[in-house]
Amino acid sequence: MKLYFAPNSRAVRIAWLLEELGIAYEIEKYSVGDRALRTPEFYKLHPMGRVPVLEDENVTIYESGAILEYLLAKYDKGKFCPDIKDPTFPYYLQWLHYAEGSIMPQVNSIVVETILLPPERKNDVNVARAFKLLKVALLNVNNSLENKDFLTGKFSGADIMTGHACIGAKRVGAETSDMANVENYINRLLSRPALQKAMKI
Repeated sequence: MKLYFAPNSRAVRIAWLLEELGIAYEIEKYSVGDRALRTPEFYKLHPMGRVPVLEDENVTIYESGAILEYLLAKYDKGKFCPDIKDPTFPYYLQWLHYAEGSIMPQVNSIVVETILLPPERKNDVNVARAFKLLKVALLNVNNSLENKDFLTGKFSGADIMTGHACIGAKRVGAETSDMANVENYINRLLSRPALQKAMKI
């Protein structure tokens, strides 16, 4: 198994899951924005020149959420994904997709406006709006974690997706000091050895 990876990207989610599952994997390491991702060879792996990409035998798949679902369906054996008959399954799916539906669009906007764009093109209105929407998205996570350590009660793939997004949100400056559940959740996730390994690649 081979993971095309860049630090501080969504590829960390996949390395994290592979570490949690105890699956051996090879790393092909890049940096975010690496020109090597814009070569004809890499475009054959991912037409948009992005990571993560996973190769598993005759399967080549991209999009972190899709890779996560693929790995859980093939290798999990019920550890990090509830059975479809489990009452938590619908909420597992909800939080699995919440990361990219509600948190990461705002994180992406903030990164573009505050880091990637030249000063003359930055828009403070866009930044303020993104932070406002991000606050609402994180408050929802905070409320949902009341009396729970993890989003569906026990650690699952949903925490890898949305937990990683929460960590990313805090890193771009989201204010979480008034969200004790989110703060504790982030610290709980960062203490997991599998995530620590993935973040050191």
